[in-house]
Amino acid sequence: MQPENRKSTEFCFAWQGARASLNLKPDFVAMEAAVTAIRVALPVPLRQHFDYLLPPELEVSIGCRVRVPFGKRELVGIVWQLAVKPDVSEQQLKPVLAVIDQTPVLPTLLRQLLSFAADYYHHPLGEVLTAALPALLREGRPLADYLPRAYRLTDSGKAANLQSFSRSAKQAELWQALTTQALDEATVKSHYSGSALKQLMAKALVESFQTAIAPYHYQGLAEPALQLTADQALAVTAVNQAQGSFRPFLLEGVTGSGKTEVYLQLIPSLLELGQQILVLLPEIGLTPQTLERFSKRFRAPVLVWHSNLSDGERLNCWLQAASGSAAVVIGTRSALFLPFRKLGLIIIDEEHDLSLKQQDGFRYHARDLAIKRAALEHCPILLGSATPSLESLYNCQQGRFTKLTLTARASGQAMPQLELVDLKQQALQHGLAAQSIQQMQQQLKLGKQVMLFLNRRGFAPALSCQDCGWLTECQRCSAFTTYHKHSRQLVCHHCGATRAVPRQCGGCGSTRLAPVGQGTEQLEEHLSVLFPEVPVTRLDRDSTRRKGAFASLLAEIQQPGPRLILGTQMLAKGHHFPFVTLVVIVDVDGALYSADFRAPEQLGQLLTQVAGRAGRGHDKGKVLLQTQHPEHALLQDIMLNGYAAFARSALLERQQTLLPPCQYMALFRAEAHQSELCQQWLQQVASYCQQQPQVQQLGPLLSPLERRAGKYRWQLHLYAAQRPLLHQLLSQVLAEVSQWPLSRKIKWQLDVDALDLS
Repeated sequence: MQPENRKSTEFCFAWQGARASLNLKPDFVAMEAAVTAIRVALPVPLRQHFDYLLPPELEVSIGCRVRVPFGKRELVGIVWQLAVKPDVSEQQLKPVLAVIDQTPVLPTLLRQLLSFAADYYHHPLGEVLTAALPALLREGRPLADYLPRAYRLTDSGKAANLQSFSRSAKQAELWQALTTQALDEATVKSHYSGSALKQLMAKALVESFQTAIAPYHYQGLAEPALQLTADQALAVTAVNQAQGSFRPFLLEGVTGSGKTEVYLQLIPSLLELGQQILVLLPEIGLTPQTLERFSKRFRAPVLVWHSNLSDGERLNCWLQAASGSAAVVIGTRSALFLPFRKLGLIIIDEEHDLSLKQQDGFRYHARDLAIKRAALEHCPILLGSATPSLESLYNCQQGRFTKLTLTARASGQAMPQLELVDLKQQALQHGLAAQSIQQMQQQLKLGKQVMLFLNRRGFAPALSCQDCGWLTECQRCSAFTTYHKHSRQLVCHHCGATRAVPRQCGGCGSTRLAPVGQGTEQLEEHLSVLFPEVPVTRLDRDSTRRKGAFASLLAEIQQPGPRLILGTQMLAKGHHFPFVTLVVIVDVDGALYSADFRAPEQLGQLLTQVAGRAGRGHDKGKVLLQTQHPEHALLQDIMLNGYAAFARSALLERQQTLLPPCQYMALFRAEAHQSELCQQWLQQVASYCQQQPQVQQLGPLLSPLERRAGKYRWQLHLYAAQRPLLHQLLSQVLAEVSQWPLSRKIKWQLDVDALDLS
């Protein structure tokens, strides 16, 4: 095993035009008798490669799994290169213990994507490859063990007769069914006795065999498509004309403009050609309603992929994508790494959403890597949003994306009216102004639904002592603990630490503790008092923890009749609530003043998305924004001009201040129990980076959340006008830091194109 001296390969992102030339070995390399070393990528956090001796009796291909010794352990790795020349003698190499696969589990184009991702995000290749495999395949069992099986009669079984099973009606039933045809495993498990099957196999009357997973057969539409508007028809035509070639599109459509219908009408022509479609969503919560719409439209297999599935369900989806049996896969960001047989289109809904960026471990952005995959697969990619990210809008400006626009709601209904509610010098009732309560009453009396948005779950942001002002704080973070009344706990929403509610003040010993501020749990309680006859549905992480709870709550909302809907940003992401006519944004001010340069963009997106839930049915909608700062420029811009105009001015501001997306950014983070160690380490990084004056630095500086989970947090920002310069410097820094003694005393990460600056 030798340290890797990988050359930094210059990759340009797919939106920059030409295909990247990838420095990879061919898919299958003939083994020469004299060369017995192979290079294996292992799931370890080390930026180096590992060479092993391949015994002469074993044969292997690139992309296959092998079992190898690693220290005192055995690991499952991916063969990455054949016929390598190790830097050490053959006698020093450890032998491969077993070859697990006869054919690659990672196909060529997927390996190219993962190689690009490892280089671009400067993450260990072995961990990147492992992230692309389902958990069951990481364990090292042969793939054949997971392939579907079927059952048939043996020669002895065919020679048997019904009288042979006179003592077992269940065996007789299964035997009789198998005399007609072989039965797949799912049919046998769902319709027949498992013990009967075991007994028949024990008697050698029934045997199992592997069945191939066949590509899907498209049988047309299950329900007719809707009539498209002129804008929708233009969008469908533009993307259809790009079939078979790489071309990125941005579909900017106001809320309720029918972006999903555009997606649905792009798919039939691809299904007729036997191609597959990947639909990426930012949140698991959006998956059920999207799956329902797609499944109702097409007579073809529509599968789902997200982290709430069992390991077996995820592997089944993986196998069907690889075989071509899955026509459409709807999934969250990791669905990007499924091994599609014939990918014809990638769709990313809510492309602006921060959830598409992985925030720990392998910190990739699914939108950006999806663009790269589309380039490798030679297929179009469609990014959809009512509030596109400034990165995507900038790429449209630069001519890298083709912009498509839906300017009106598909139903013909007008966009909701926005109104600012000035909270200054007002007596609030449970956080609600009199004007807001009055308009809520009016809509509820008409039998309509009202949605209230409050981006703070729990009962209250903290408990406070009425005598000395002491506040409940997390003992491990620079943050207050949220009071959850239902569970009688104080919870830190940063590190997850929980503790019982104290009986006395931690400062003066007083027992006069009271909640400060308001969360969704408290507002729900107050709404039940204000409107005792109106049902309240609360949607936040606490109310949707149980399996199936989210779908059940959404089903409640879809029922007509007066209802109060209360929730966090979970409500803002693409949901269709046809009976909501009034939206009240309870507290706009929390995000108006922030040190994060992306905060205005994120607030503008959030306000627009939440407001878009109103008036999606037949009735006109209205949105009330409660604020102490109605004169704030961002609020005025959104109110008067809408998100599109706000985004143009925000992008101009980014250009003037030389901030992303007009510059390229990377972020080093350091965490340790001693604050000075983080500062010293980042100062070393900053000093080393000074050799490249074209890369600007900001820091080292304390993170906005200074301490989390008991560790102090510092960060260093790097900015460059040219991406290759920044990545060349990052490669040099990473080669150096592994040799620094201080690197072993702290935890550090590199985040390329960072979105979270907290």
